[in-house]
Amino acid sequence: MHTKTFVAMAVGLGLVTLSACGSSNGKSTSSSADTRTVTLISHTSWAASKDVIADFEKQSGYTVKVLKSGDAGEAVNKAILTKDHPQGDVFFGVDNTLLSRALDNGLFQSYRPKEFDRIRPEYRAKEAGHRVTPVDSGDICVNYDKKYFADRKLAPPATFDDLVKPQYKNLLVTENAATSSPGLGFLLGTVAKYGDDGWQDYWKKLKANGVKVVDGWDVAYNQEFSGSAGGRKAKGDRPLVVSYASSPPAEVVYADPRPKDAPTGVAYGTCFRQVEYAGLLSNARNPEGGKALLDFLVTRKFQEDMPLNMFVHPVREDAQVPPEFAEYGPSAENPETMAPEKIAANRDQWVKSWTSLVLK
Repeated sequence: MHTKTFVAMAVGLGLVTLSACGSSNGKSTSSSADTRTVTLISHTSWAASKDVIADFEKQSGYTVKVLKSGDAGEAVNKAILTKDHPQGDVFFGVDNTLLSRALDNGLFQSYRPKEFDRIRPEYRAKEAGHRVTPVDSGDICVNYDKKYFADRKLAPPATFDDLVKPQYKNLLVTENAATSSPGLGFLLGTVAKYGDDGWQDYWKKLKANGVKVVDGWDVAYNQEFSGSAGGRKAKGDRPLVVSYASSPPAEVVYADPRPKDAPTGVAYGTCFRQVEYAGLLSNARNPEGGKALLDFLVTRKFQEDMPLNMFVHPVREDAQVPPEFAEYGPSAENPETMAPEKIAANRDQWVKSWTSLVLK
């Protein structure tokens, strides 16, 4: 998710990502050329438990260094620009909406992780060979502030069609499809729903109904959305936001005290299925370390650590999700999907048309 992909709020992010930003055993990670250091480049939502990273470091002998490069779209673009002299060995966080851009630009070299066969077949990117490995999945969906709608005795929207109705005017905030992974996922969801001939008319209606567009997920969710805890006293005034089906459990897990029910809900008729991948960078300085790290990302231990850190679903078939995740953040039963080759062939033109239609 993500994404992806997704971190619940700034305060939560601060708690779970510090352990991944450097060595957990005190060794220096200042030299990218150090063959005992393996460097992971990711979007800002990367997070992993300290003990899980430490376990990998102990077993492999490598020290993990993490470099974060902004939103997923921004991170992919930076990686492409620096592909000849990459800052790291493995890139995590390219999703199915941006995968073809990375592959077409030769960002990754082929590697098949040891436990690849345990990954659910539906998440494998067949067109990629083994240049990327699926790591997680999530659903990009509209979230709603339960209190806002309860106070007004107004039913929250449930589908794409609902979002253009008059009762939801000026209530939705979404992310820029040109700069944000969830923003692009939401756009692709509307294309999948309404087709090549209908999606632009839908967005005209959405624009007329007062949709607000901001650059990225953090601004949309933590600043504009009225239902976010976000570590802030002030709340936004938009009770509808494009986020993830896994956002409600994040609101529960990071709340103190924990509420009995999630304060936010999901409009499951607005979901688009996102898959995130990792790959060994073509010019990695430490390819052997990168391969070991990719092996680790599909282990059951890491896969089961992800849900309450990055709020995404594992792609490994035998990985279990924690109770909070299963209760508050189930996957959509019938999300919109799109073949990667169709995304590859049309994405840039769709984004260009969307930009002209919505932002101008």
